[in-house]
Amino acid sequence: MALPVAPLGADPAQPMLRGDAVERDAEVAAPSRAWAHLRRSPAFWFGAIVATAIVLLAIGADVVARYDPNIAIRGSGLSADGRPVGPSEEFWLGTDRLGRDYASRLLHGARTSLIVALGANAVAALIGTLVGATAAYAGSPRVTLRVGRWRRIVALPVEALLMRATDALLSLPVLLLAIALAAILGPSLVLLTIVIAAVWWTTTARIVFSQVRVILAQDFIEAARAIGARPLRILVVHVLPHIVPLVVVYATLGIAAVVLFESTLSFLGAGPPPPAASWGTMIAEHASYYRSDPRLLLLPGAAIALTVLAFNLLGDALRDALDPRVASQG
Repeated sequence: MALPVAPLGADPAQPMLRGDAVERDAEVAAPSRAWAHLRRSPAFWFGAIVATAIVLLAIGADVVARYDPNIAIRGSGLSADGRPVGPSEEFWLGTDRLGRDYASRLLHGARTSLIVALGANAVAALIGTLVGATAAYAGSPRVTLRVGRWRRIVALPVEALLMRATDALLSLPVLLLAIALAAILGPSLVLLTIVIAAVWWTTTARIVFSQVRVILAQDFIEAARAIGARPLRILVVHVLPHIVPLVVVYATLGIAAVVLFESTLSFLGAGPPPPAASWGTMIAEHASYYRSDPRLLLLPGAAIALTVLAFNLLGDALRDALDPRVASQG
């Protein structure tokens, strides 16, 4: 029986490691290294705690809210001097100009923003990952066209078509597109989510495209091809696991961007139709009260700022933890 021979230049005293064992050890070490970086990050803990609290309050808005956010409470409209009722034991954050409980509307506004942000980002991440990975891996494959005895080898411009379509969508003015569609079809939560997702995936596709091209140039991809791995297996087993953390990071950062974008559209009248609660709509409805009762503007504005800050800090912390260069320095 022949004994294994160490490669040229290797130390015979050291046991040889197979490539898959090394890769498996690296995959085991990466999560522990990332978690060690995250647990030392104050920004991560602040973002994670605040974002979790906002999500839980949005989910349990029907339980936590004391009143229906869309129904005016009798006797709680404008006071004698023309201002909404301020905070009290009955109304923790007061009421709006129509006599609706402001705390209940803030909680349901969080639900509106998160539904749009999570839904749009999930769809955008899925589409962007598929388009970017397919374009990078397919490139311009050569196929043989046969008609009878006539044969010709042509190159299909898969990469060029997908990336040029991505560039075309990147050039669209999303804000104007959403306002125009809302004016034509009527504002709705579903329409808002679809419009944002239909354009938001382009950034993810560009990022995934660049990252997959870098991964495809690595030695372990060449090794997988050498042993006869099929293209679909290489893409799913060897490429996608390396880009999933990147997609998660940018999706987390995208939540903050979409919350801000949804609030802007709602402020301009292209968000959920009244009387649905939305932070942007709440600011638009009470813009004239900025002097007499600034609470009506500061509370939804602070909710937007806190949500955007929390998810931005969480995304930045995840990006630093999953970047080996940054994590190794920390």
